[in-house]
Amino acid sequence: MDDAITSTDIRLREGASIAQRLVTAGFAAAVALCFTPGLFTHDPLEIIISVVALLVGAGFVLGIMMTPAVVWIITPNEILIGHQRPFGKLQTRVVGKDDISGLQVPGSKRVKARFQLVFTLASGERLTSPPISDVRHVHDTVARIAAQFDVPNVEAPVNPLDASNPEMHLGEPLEPFSARDIRIVALIAVALSAVPYAYKLWRGWPPSHVDILLLPLGAIAAFAVYRYANLVTGAFWIIREGDIRVERLWGDGTPRTDHIEGRDVKTITVERRGRSEDEHCIVVIRLHSGRRFRSPRIGSRPEARAVGAEIVRRLGIGAESNRI
Repeated sequence: MDDAITSTDIRLREGASIAQRLVTAGFAAAVALCFTPGLFTHDPLEIIISVVALLVGAGFVLGIMMTPAVVWIITPNEILIGHQRPFGKLQTRVVGKDDISGLQVPGSKRVKARFQLVFTLASGERLTSPPISDVRHVHDTVARIAAQFDVPNVEAPVNPLDASNPEMHLGEPLEPFSARDIRIVALIAVALSAVPYAYKLWRGWPPSHVDILLLPLGAIAAFAVYRYANLVTGAFWIIREGDIRVERLWGDGTPRTDHIEGRDVKTITVERRGRSEDEHCIVVIRLHSGRRFRSPRIGSRPEARAVGAEIVRRLGIGAESNRI
């Protein structure tokens, strides 16, 4: 299959490598095995919890190991599709140009700048591709595929990270929390801290040191919510030719704006921030001044690298600072 591949072909991949699957499955199995001592007790509740934990762990491991790796190679005349499960045989399929009657490009509900190709075949079957990894060129990629397969009326998706946009947007425009919502959360924090103390008094029991300690902690938590709630709204990046505008909010809801220029950048890297490299990778920029800026969540590591590469190009960042 590789002999027919040229540099003009489009490759789309989905699924972790066998090594990554083994590491994740091993971790899940280790967590599940931590509950095995409960099987040897005489407490019915502990036995039930252990059995449920082992079953959930086994199902998680099975799901990880059985999910196939998928590769699509889109050539000018056909689509080559490969499915392979870990330790299984590669299954291939070829879809010819004449078999394709329609194309749609839906976006992801979880990751705003993630798009997949959905082909409708003459038989009525629908084939969904892995995500387009180079999120900078979604419009060009879709237009090119539609032209080479003679698919009419393909609607181009709205892509905030497309390189054809004068401004690339990461994240959502920021709005401060309403004063009413902040007051409600602060009151809930106070109420929760006072519940153990009030319950003890209602039952006529003497409050413990923990119950008394929770009262000032609740007041501190309420003050923190009231004063700093808007700091958790994140950031909104506007990537332009020559600079990045970073919009954030102070704790009281007033806007704060920073500008990043290429000469200020010490290093630019891609990092994982969360549980998965499939959805939680970001771009991190460190300045010569020591400040560090973390972008809003982008998506998978290939998608984050594509965005990082466009930032390097737009800001004119030197090769010595590029760690992507």
